[in-house]
Amino acid sequence: MSLYVTELRRLAKRRLTRLLLVLLVLGLAGIATAFTFSSHKLSPAVVAEAQAKSDADYRQAVKEWERSIAECDAAAKRGEQTEERYGPDCGRQWQPQPEMFDPKWNLPYQFDFRSEYATFIGVFAGAVALFAFLVGASFVGAEWSTGGMMNLLLWRPRRLAVLGTKLAAVLTAVLGVSVLLGALWTVAFWLIGTYRGSTAKVTSGVWQSTAISGVRALALVLAVAAVAFGLASLGRHTAMALGVAVGLGVVSEIGIRIAVSMAGVRFGDRYVLSTYAMAWFEKQRKLIDYRSCDFVQGECTPKTMLVTWQHSAVVLGVGTALVLVAAFWTMRRRDIS
Repeated sequence: MSLYVTELRRLAKRRLTRLLLVLLVLGLAGIATAFTFSSHKLSPAVVAEAQAKSDADYRQAVKEWERSIAECDAAAKRGEQTEERYGPDCGRQWQPQPEMFDPKWNLPYQFDFRSEYATFIGVFAGAVALFAFLVGASFVGAEWSTGGMMNLLLWRPRRLAVLGTKLAAVLTAVLGVSVLLGALWTVAFWLIGTYRGSTAKVTSGVWQSTAISGVRALALVLAVAAVAFGLASLGRHTAMALGVAVGLGVVSEIGIRIAVSMAGVRFGDRYVLSTYAMAWFEKQRKLIDYRSCDFVQGECTPKTMLVTWQHSAVVLGVGTALVLVAAFWTMRRRDIS
């Protein structure tokens, strides 16, 4: 039996892998189920009810306006000051208009697959990325901390081949889980749109855009798994990857933001890792420098900076490559005992 198949089986049989997979499935199913009940099909009866509510609100507002004018006129006849309370001319210029009562405001929320599903691809990617990080880090981290790696190298002394095979097994497993659950996730929200929302104007172009977003999400998930695997291998422990992840989150999302804000650095978010993750999903991310304007002097258009998915590909790709290169280099040089 090949080492690759053996590693796949070992990964699949690990209790932590199975537990994380169950939690991932339950979490995604919970999100989809909760969202199913929050979306409502806008039937003709529901639209008519919203229109009737808007018409009633308009009539009530007109009655209140007329009552207010009558009270103001009566107070004026008594010689009272009315402008401060009712406004000039007793507020006659503030007559409610029908367009102020849009029936859409009375409609319940309806999920629109065409315009909203891209957001849920990001939700899915975030959940699967967490699963991939924990699986990737714990798989090789446990091997180092328990001595399993040393025992494996006794009969498979090719270090780089062993580490590469383990990485390939992790990435294959994460890829398989992502594709399978991603397909189910798409079907689930298509059904929500069909029976509890709207699937109008979903053309072939929309499906192509959805597929591209899915590929981006998949690439990010695989990168997260690879980075977690590399960090755990570098530190010979799962805690190494977890520690770096927490540290990076604190430094990037809190420390750097505070530092660039205090230093007055323009477009400080370009130094934050999450900016590139968002740009990767959204194709581009616009950063706005509000400090470039003095609004006291009047209208001003702040300067902007565009972070594209190409920038994100370079940053995330280089980061992933550096971690993997370091992991394989230390694997080749370090003392295994």
